[in-house]
Amino acid sequence: MKRYGNPPIAGKKYIRRPGAYVILPVGHDQVLLTVQNGPVPDFQLPGGGIDPGEHVIPALHREVLEETGWVIAQPKYLGAYKRYVYMPEYDLWAEKICAIYTARPCYQLHPPLEPDHIEMVMPMNVAVDLLGSAGDRDYLRAFAGV
Repeated sequence: MKRYGNPPIAGKKYIRRPGAYVILPVGHDQVLLTVQNGPVPDFQLPGGGIDPGEHVIPALHREVLEETGWVIAQPKYLGAYKRYVYMPEYDLWAEKICAIYTARPCYQLHPPLEPDHIEMVMPMNVAVDLLGSAGDRDYLRAFAGV
């Protein structure tokens, strides 16, 4: 499995954290993203952690609904990558296993439920440069052919 970002720090204990993320194309050349507002906005593919005992597909639907308010359909697996990061919101060092899907955004049921998240539709070629994760950028670049 391809790794992005920094290698693991020797002697540091990492917790394996599986997650599911999705490319949501809108029309022929746009994509639905989530933006986590903070001192610096963080553009992300919608998705997140899979809870213990939770299957990946229900987790993907749940995370997209929480982060964007959108209902999705027909998820298709594209691949996976990993990265080693510190997650300050959980105060833990994580080995993130990121499963990437594509799906069809159907409709927005409500605004995002996650604090400080907004949904945003933008051209794929712009989104590729704004995504905060190199792995997400590579998957979107391959999907969009840019």
